[in-house]
Amino acid sequence: MVFFLVLRNIARNKKNNIIITLLIAVITFIFFIGNSVIGRSNQSIRLAFIQSLTGDVVIQAKSDITMNLFGANTPIIDSFFTIPSLPAYDIVLDTIRAEDGISGITSQVSGKAYLDLLDVREPVLICGVDTCTYFPLFTGIQLKEGRFLSDGEFGAMITEERARRVETQSGVYPRPGEMLLLTSGGNTGFKIREVPLTGIFSYQNPGQFMNEIVIADPQTVRILNSIQTAGSSDVQIPQDAVSLLTADMDDLFSGFFSVSEENDGNEFSVDFLHDFLVSSPKTDNVSLTGGDWNFIIIRLKEKMSSSGFISSLNKKIEPFGVTAVDWRVAAGTSAILLLLIQALFNAGIFLVCVAGVITVINLMLISVFRRTREIGTLRAIGASDLYIRLLILQENFILSVISGFFGILGGIIFIRWINNMGIYIPNDLVASLLGGNILSVDIIPVTAGISFLLAVVLGIISSVYPMEVTVKIEPMEALRQG
Repeated sequence: MVFFLVLRNIARNKKNNIIITLLIAVITFIFFIGNSVIGRSNQSIRLAFIQSLTGDVVIQAKSDITMNLFGANTPIIDSFFTIPSLPAYDIVLDTIRAEDGISGITSQVSGKAYLDLLDVREPVLICGVDTCTYFPLFTGIQLKEGRFLSDGEFGAMITEERARRVETQSGVYPRPGEMLLLTSGGNTGFKIREVPLTGIFSYQNPGQFMNEIVIADPQTVRILNSIQTAGSSDVQIPQDAVSLLTADMDDLFSGFFSVSEENDGNEFSVDFLHDFLVSSPKTDNVSLTGGDWNFIIIRLKEKMSSSGFISSLNKKIEPFGVTAVDWRVAAGTSAILLLLIQALFNAGIFLVCVAGVITVINLMLISVFRRTREIGTLRAIGASDLYIRLLILQENFILSVISGFFGILGGIIFIRWINNMGIYIPNDLVASLLGGNILSVDIIPVTAGISFLLAVVLGIISSVYPMEVTVKIEPMEALRQG
């Protein structure tokens, strides 16, 4: 009986009900489309970072400032921030290896430098990697030319995008075997390292951030970083170094170059200097093995919860001065920015919903006032407050369900239409957010369900005030107005 009365009331108030339905349907449509795009972006960025750079979990030294793999997540202080090395590296690594649900572990030391290649000089982000575990772990790194770095080898790899950029500026495409010059400066001087280009690679979904990365051997990165961490305090110059300022020029180099009897009395010459430099050590006196890693990167097995793993692991490793973070923190501002965009979008949707609810309430109140005599009659024949409330609530519930259905249906049709158009995205940053240069939006069932639930909730919330107004209508007053 009540259900048929609800359907009759909906049919009798077509004009207002159509407006209510369209309004809720449009809100549902916008929410569904917007969150589908953001959801696709989130999935694309997550897969790109997990499969190519950050893994699922990253272990880093504790700090008052949140860190990504190349510095601080606060841009204002990033240029002054030095990434600390992991304390108790070996103990922490053994602790991690004892955990279940891990598919792979690797280590990384990070740095920043200037790259000189074919007379093109650019700032770069450097990953010093454990080559034995790094490349098998990250399937998103695709070799284009040359080969991957080998264990114990000095060398570097650049992205295909950087190689093309160098070709544009120099007119020559870099090939494996070219020598790269890496320069890093600090308060006490600068370090220069020359290493061969072993390979050119690309990421599956790079964007602008990953294309700036150079993959190198860890020893090269440690040496470049050593000048940056040499200390910012005043440098004390030894007395013997000061004495060089007043030393005689003939005596200055006597200790370095002494002609032995085997030279048959030959004088100092360019050839002699060349032979001396060739025989000198080519690497800095830094251990090739051991610690001095900035990060431990972990890949988890499929369907393993990263949040649960991080929570459990942190209880075991925090006493060692390290902490575990998820891929988004390790990825930095580009991944965190997407969360901000999603929050701002849904904040805007919330304001639209508030305006929509107010509009629906006004339309429902108009409908209630037009039915004052009918409602008064129902009250006069004994209809309870609960009966009246259910009457109004069911009307709006049915309208909300219809609105949610058409809102999502319209969203699905719109998404398929966009996907079929094959729209090209020229901007690399936008392309990386959407998972490619061709615009494609996924239909995410969870987002569709939340959108439908939003429509129903809007309808129910909009019914609260009109229900209270309705139950306050007195039968005699209603009859007098009728």
